[in-house]
Amino acid sequence: MARLPPPSLPPDVLVLGGGAAGLMAALTAGRAGARVVLLEKTRRVGTKIVISGGGRCNVLPSVLDERVFVTDSSRRLMSRILASWPLADQRRFFEDDLGVPLALEPETGKLFPVSNRASDVRDALVGAAEAAGVEIRTGADVTALSPADEGWAATLRDGPTLSARTVIVATGGLSVPKTGSDGFGLRLARTTGHRMEPTYPALAPLTADLAPHADLAGVSVPDAQVRVPLTKGAFETAGGFLFTHRGYSGPAVLNVSHLTALGRARGDAPAVHVAWTDTSAADWEAALTEPGRGLVAATLRAALPARLADRLLADAGVPPDRARADLRKDERRRLLDALTAYALPWTGDEGYKKAEVTGGGVGLGEVNPRTMESNRQPGLFFAGEVLDAFGPIGGYNFFWAWATGRLAGLGAATN
Repeated sequence: MARLPPPSLPPDVLVLGGGAAGLMAALTAGRAGARVVLLEKTRRVGTKIVISGGGRCNVLPSVLDERVFVTDSSRRLMSRILASWPLADQRRFFEDDLGVPLALEPETGKLFPVSNRASDVRDALVGAAEAAGVEIRTGADVTALSPADEGWAATLRDGPTLSARTVIVATGGLSVPKTGSDGFGLRLARTTGHRMEPTYPALAPLTADLAPHADLAGVSVPDAQVRVPLTKGAFETAGGFLFTHRGYSGPAVLNVSHLTALGRARGDAPAVHVAWTDTSAADWEAALTEPGRGLVAATLRAALPARLADRLLADAGVPPDRARADLRKDERRRLLDALTAYALPWTGDEGYKKAEVTGGGVGLGEVNPRTMESNRQPGLFFAGEVLDAFGPIGGYNFFWAWATGRLAGLGAATN
């Protein structure tokens, strides 16, 4: 790799990481009048943006419910950060400022670019950053960051040491390492004295030893209801469910994987129960006791993929040729459990390789919620996934990246 030359002018702000939070931080700081250099270790910025949403990029949710965010830090601090840039204002920014019109996907409540091209989102952010004077340098692998006389100095593997008054750490967590997320920002925060919450893969597909449902790989249902009992109450989510060769995926599964990961870490793996449709147990019972000689299998296949319906019959011990009129009470009870409270036999998850985000990270109490500046290291700012908060599938984590990136950019530029 060729040695990177120094910037034409010493920067005021260094942004480490060219993902969603880093790009937002850089363009915000640039617009605030700071000289900004963004350093990205890979060959291209915004890789996670481009691959998100199956290449479509779920830019934002259409409705924001902060109760679904997960953090081990103060929820009050998290709420202050989320409230710093309301959803309506974020949408106006993308549509009116960046010129990326968004469209609602009604069945999921997600906002995608009208073009359905994630690259349009990345390119708009890059264009806005460059228009604000941001110098974007790819292939710039920062190996160390240390205090300097009037700020911070970043040591590059193949380039000069760069100094700046302030530094924004937006290097992501540990998820999807092929995009460059190697935990550098987490290690940096730890070595500079910040309190860290334990990290774990979140929004990850679940796995099952011996793959008991491998024969159902590729089968999906659109509106599964997944429930994880907790010490107090239960965690519930709904959405698509997909059987894989190794286990289970889809939004309904990904959204509970943080609980399974945390449970395994404690040695207390939680149960995961699935209702395969939004039909209640009472309505299923009415359907199964409807008069007539129709087959039970036909009743299930009318609402579920045939392969899944047949598997549930087998698991419940109901013969495939059983007529509704001949369904015994004990068979009906087992079948209702299989339909509305199926015990999913999971044993692990796919880890950081396929996790969409990293749980844990820099405790929110370690930063000023108005600026994202470290409370321990003046001039050092954090944004995005490196912080201890994440949301479910559906644009929530981009919302967090945009909000924290903007706060950090403004804070670093005016520091």
